[in-house]
Amino acid sequence: EVQLVESGGGLVQAGGSLRLSCAASGFTGDDYAIAWFRQTPGKDREGISCITENGKIHYADSVEGRFTISSDKAKNTVSLQMNNLKPEDAAVYYCAASWGETAQPMCVRWYAIRSWGRGAPVTVSS
Repeated sequence: EVQLVESGGGLVQAGGSLRLSCAASGFTGDDYAIAWFRQTPGKDREGISCITENGKIHYADSVEGRFTISSDKAKNTVSLQMNNLKPEDAAVYYCAASWGETAQPMCVRWYAIRSWGRGAPVTVSS
């Protein structure tokens, strides 16, 4: 069973930075992808960044240029460095994973998620 555990959420002032991490375990093959989504009350979860096992990276327009996704295969961890945070970035951030034939669709179209983390809240004060 794939398990995802987020860490690193918290409170930051607008313009500041936070780094989220997702510890992943349970993958049985090499063809997988890990993504970050976020959700605010009353809205659908929004896919914001994704990285495949072979290093292909995708960003939503709303975060490109401010957020950076990276992976540490030795630690089975995917991180999201968030810079120049804005009040509208405040949300619960979720780590998500997919594998096999659904890995690439998750990264390109933000669907076909097969496992979710529990989420990490991020608050941005203005």
